Amino acid sequence: MGQALLEELRKGSTKSTMVKRRIITYLICNGKATITDLAKDMDLSVPTVTKFVDEMIEDGYVLDNGKLETSGGRYPNLYGLCADAAYFLGVEVARDFYSIGVSDFQGNMLHQILRVPFQRENTLACVDSLCKAINEFIDGHKLDRSKIMNVCVSLAGRVNSETGFSYSFFKFGDTSLRDLLIERIGLPVEVENDSRVMAYGEYMRGDFKDVKNLIYINAGWGLGMAIIIDGKLYRGMSGFSGEFGHNYGYDNQQICHCGKKGCIETEVSCSALYRKFIERLKNGENSILLREKKIEEIEISDILSAINREDVLGIELVEEIGGELGRHIGCLINIFNPELVVIGGDLSKAGGYLLHPVIAAIRKYTLNLMYRDSDILLAKLQDDANVVGTCLLGRTNLFAV
Repeated sequence: MGQALLEELRKGSTKSTMVKRRIITYLICNGKATITDLAKDMDLSVPTVTKFVDEMIEDGYVLDNGKLETSGGRYPNLYGLCADAAYFLGVEVARDFYSIGVSDFQGNMLHQILRVPFQRENTLACVDSLCKAINEFIDGHKLDRSKIMNVCVSLAGRVNSETGFSYSFFKFGDTSLRDLLIERIGLPVEVENDSRVMAYGEYMRGDFKDVKNLIYINAGWGLGMAIIIDGKLYRGMSGFSGEFGHNYGYDNQQICHCGKKGCIETEVSCSALYRKFIERLKNGENSILLREKKIEEIEISDILSAINREDVLGIELVEEIGGELGRHIGCLINIFNPELVVIGGDLSKAGGYLLHPVIAAIRKYTLNLMYRDSDILLAKLQDDANVVGTCLLGRTNLFAV
């Protein structure tokens, strides 16, 4: 059923296809709707919308959910997407793990595996290994491949979802990563930037009601950003918007993985926290982690755990980083004037130890009238954000008008 709808979408921008796309997009954003709601949103007559909805019910994509109780008059029927009409896979490819999840047509998460150890290497063998894991996930959960409408794969760095190329990882000549994955998985594939999918996951599932303008800060091993303007992701001319961490910020000698010196993420990121923490231990300072591990065995997850167990060294460092992050976010607020700034990524697991100095610095460095209009919150989805976002954004991109 999913592939049948996909074939219809591929036929082109006929009036029938466009109307059906708009109906699905409305139901994605609003959950359920009456015929009147749809007709008003699309500026079409009630009989016209009724005709298309009836066709989609017959094809199995839309459900009649019964009558909507109102205060008076005839009760209208309420329509929504049919959950089992299609599936959407989301895949997160991180530095040292992968995660895979699948959602139904309504966007409900059905299965997911999180943070499976995996070394991301810029080789075709690594791509083969990733595709093997995806295929095993599909087969292991007995998913009907004919209902899988697409697989959305997210990576850090410069990713152009239009061309299917990842320019930071897995770039092999003139063949796009998307084409390599399609060849090995045998399903429609798209690639996306990790910060964008995390932002979209928070936007759709983070319970930020009525927010239309949002900045998402992905403070992970690197430092990324995504921008939502009027409810839509902003991608930029080349699809590379949001490279916040690669702005010049410091007169230091730290070489960023991009090859330049002084990038913001060399001082504000999980990699910066890890580097500083290990340096301080090697210089003789103490931490509760030294009771549990040798210095060379300590990982970033250990440091974040220690911070939440009130490790003094870890708290000191994350508060310093929080102050710096707040200063840079203040510049973004002065430029974009967003309703909401969401801080996600692994660094956000430090909780209030990170958030409080961020807010203090924003107050110091942001124009007062700007700051008062912007809420600053930690991400709610945490480790789920990427997989949820890839599934939901893959679904939305497919039906975008």
